[in-house]
Amino acid sequence: MTYHPTVEKIKSLLIENGYWFETFEHEPVRTSEEAAKIRIGYTLEQGAKAIIARVKELGVGKKFVMLVMPANKKFDPAKIKSNLGLIDIRFATEPEVTEITNGVLPGGVPPFGNLFNLQVFADKTLFDNEKIVFNAGDRSYSIAMKSADYQKIVVPTVADICQ
Repeated sequence: MTYHPTVEKIKSLLIENGYWFETFEHEPVRTSEEAAKIRIGYTLEQGAKAIIARVKELGVGKKFVMLVMPANKKFDPAKIKSNLGLIDIRFATEPEVTEITNGVLPGGVPPFGNLFNLQVFADKTLFDNEKIVFNAGDRSYSIAMKSADYQKIVVPTVADICQ
């Protein structure tokens, strides 16, 4: 099966850095709940949900960013405003997501915003999990890795951003 090139980019990053990971090939999934049902050995809480959002940063203007959180949580606009100074938050549209990610479909977007020149904000509770799992650029391909290694590669801004 042929996957989006982002899958290989992520695998190469992990291999080059000597990080542990495992992969899952599965039926296409769009939601975190669907993915959790097929990723044997992992919980919904271990899923790393990546959302591309358009925000306004005071003094900077509008830009796209990536918000990453455990898959069982939702981001809290009030916390994002108070903890990060970002306002006017809205989800990126499907055409915006595919343009920003060079064709990755919503539901397949990995939490590697750095691959798409996006600033990444991760909820602090994501790192309560030793391992995280996520769609790796394709709705049919997931990667699990250690959350500490994810933090080293992506270097997200870690804050309290969830409800």
